Amino acid sequence: MDLTIIILNYRTKGLVKQCIKTIRLYDPEVSYEIIVVDNDSGDGIGEMLQERYPDVRLIRSPRNVGYAAGNNLGIREARGRHVLIMNPDITVTRGAIEKMVAYLDAHPDVGIIGPKLVRPDRSIDYSCYRFPGYAIPIYRRTPFGRLQRGKRAVAEYVMEDYDRGRTREVDWLLGAVLMVRKAALAEVGMLDERYFLYFEDTDWCRRFWRAGYRVVYCTGAVMVHYHERLSARGPWLLSPLRRSTRTHIMSCLKYFWKWRRLESEDSRS
Repeated sequence: MDLTIIILNYRTKGLVKQCIKTIRLYDPEVSYEIIVVDNDSGDGIGEMLQERYPDVRLIRSPRNVGYAAGNNLGIREARGRHVLIMNPDITVTRGAIEKMVAYLDAHPDVGIIGPKLVRPDRSIDYSCYRFPGYAIPIYRRTPFGRLQRGKRAVAEYVMEDYDRGRTREVDWLLGAVLMVRKAALAEVGMLDERYFLYFEDTDWCRRFWRAGYRVVYCTGAVMVHYHERLSARGPWLLSPLRRSTRTHIMSCLKYFWKWRRLESEDSRS
């Protein structure tokens, strides 16, 4: 089988239904399966799938284990040569999936590939980045980001200098849509489950680079992202009161601590 598509659900039954609908509408010309992993949503996802898409495999987690652990449940059951992780708020366009599969097949040194994401109005949705420095989370979450220095740092981080007109290597890709070479996981490993949400995609791409695999942003494959950045919603002074913000901060601290340690080990070896 060419591809396993994994969709992680947490109380987004309607989005899952729409996501699967668009996959079937532009039925990929590769052999594929769809796995839905449910993070203990209690939203009736099983009944919906049984009624609408009985051939879709459902994996139920007994509790909400987060993005990394939830997707890993699907990866362990994947039968495809490649694995496509998709958030439910993604819709595909014709040929997008086939183009990514073909690129991986033609470039064995590529471990992860991501599509060009656009918003519903077809404007660019930033989904490829340079690795963050320590100041980036501060600039993106506080008024310091409005200063000239902060604006320049964020612009470099989100790659505003890249016009998205050509396929190229990037540091890391947004986890909303990632296609991974499954054979590489024996060396790289799966998503790090110490991250409940946020930074697991940054970490994974960095580990692929560390293992000698390239990470590529594919402009020829386009998907639509109906995204809302929950961790940045509302006044910044109130942000620590929101669970999503606290989760984001904790993942940020775990990421920088982990990679500071790994880089220190590398420098000593």
